[in-house]
Formats: sequence, C-alpha cells, structure tokens
Amino acid sequence: MSVTPPSLPATRAPDATGASAQSAVLFAMATLAERRDADTESHLLRMQGYLRLLAQALQQVPDLAPVLTPDYVAQLVQGALVYDIGTLAIPERILLKPGSFNSEERSTMQSHTVRGYKALSQAQATCGAKDEGLEMAKDLALSHHEHWNGKGYPQQLSGTAIPLSARILAVADTYDAMVSQKVYRAAMSHAQALEAIVAERGTQFDPTVVDAFMAKAPEIEQVWLRHADTDEDLQQKMETLAEAIAEHTVM
Repeated sequence: MSVTPPSLPATRAPDATGASAQSAVLFAMATLAERRDADTESHLLRMQGYLRLLAQALQQVPDLAPVLTPDYVAQLVQGALVYDIGTLAIPERILLKPGSFNSEERSTMQSHTVRGYKALSQAQATCGAKDEGLEMAKDLALSHHEHWNGKGYPQQLSGTAIPLSARILAVADTYDAMVSQKVYRAAMSHAQALEAIVAERGTQFDPTVVDAFMAKAPEIEQVWLRHADTDEDLQQKMETLAEAIAEHTVM
C-alpha cells in the first residue's frame, strides 16, 4: 500500500482567540475518543508533555534543529490529540478486547491507522483546508505504528522514510502505554519502561529519538506522575469495558 500525502502550502495562523477555541473543541473531541478506548484525558495531557520534552531534546541535534521550529513543535503537540482518531471506526468488541487478537481482529485493529488518515484527508478535502498542522496530523495518524526496521504497519516504512513526527510520537505512545494501568494488566514501572524502550533502539524506534527520550527521562517521569490516572480513572475504564462486553453479549 502506498499513501502519498499532497504537498500543500502553509496558511496564516489563526488569531489567539480562534486558536484557543479550536484547541478546546479539539481536546473535547479527543477526550471522547479516548474514553471509548477506555482511556482518559490524562493520557492526552501526558502525551503532549512527553512530546514537548522530546522536541526540546531533539532541537539539540544539528540535523534536526532546522526542522523542529516552534511552529513544528506546536503542530506536533496539537496533533497528539487526533493521532488515534481512527480507533473511532473500530468495533468495541475488538478495541476493548482484553486478550490476544486473532488474525482477522489484528488486521481490523491495525486498520485504525489508515482509517484515521482517510478521515482527516476527507475532512481536509470537504473543508478545503490547507494547513501544515493538518498534514502533520495525517502523518501521525497513518505512521505512528511504523517501525525503524520496516516491520511496522501499515506501509512497512523504515528509517527516515517514516515521518519524523511519527517517529517521535511512537516512542512517547509506547512509553505511556507501558506505564499506564489497564483493566487487564498492571502497569510497568518507569524504570521497566525505559529498559524496554532502550531494548528496541534501532529496531522498533529511531535511535536518535530513543537517545532524546533517555536524556529527558527524569522530566518525562514527572509528566507521568503529574497526570497519572487516578483510582476513579481506572474505575471508569472498568465500567467502559463492562459496558462493551454487555453490549456485545446482547448482540
């Protein structure tokens, strides 16, 4: 499969009031999507915090500094709100399944990347939007499960063929998944998650991004602790899963 995003010119940024209102609406929509996935708005806040820190570290890399402009970083942080939007098209019986997927379920779940990309592309075409931030959001939705060694999905991209934004997001997303408690498994410790990420340096993850992550590891842990899920959040996750199971049983 080959998906080539169009090259579109940037537009003038909206004024501060418009940007604030747009961000609030986008965050509200993203929160609803996260709750369907048995997650919370805290996940979004953590992701945005991780991405800011990773961008700061990567700005010290000479080859990347010209790319990681303030506008690029702002778009990256904003894009974290919609990178998993494709999961809205995944049936809850699969999305919330606590056990392993069979091959058909795995294929359906993996399709959330393409579904998210297509949804954003369709919205772009319908609204006539021409915006660099939307282009990055499409990259994030499509490519955040690509692997540095080419064994990810959906396009089996490898190395720097994977958009930089998606390579950054992939490390942050994996870390947060590991340190967050799920209904069906306990969370890893911060140290365990770091060890697991380093083990995938140069395999699943861009080595440069992993190095940046490790450089910011103490601050990343503070973001995790500051926005950690509460007991109420875990209860909400359990209720969401129970409701999904009940609905599937009735059907």
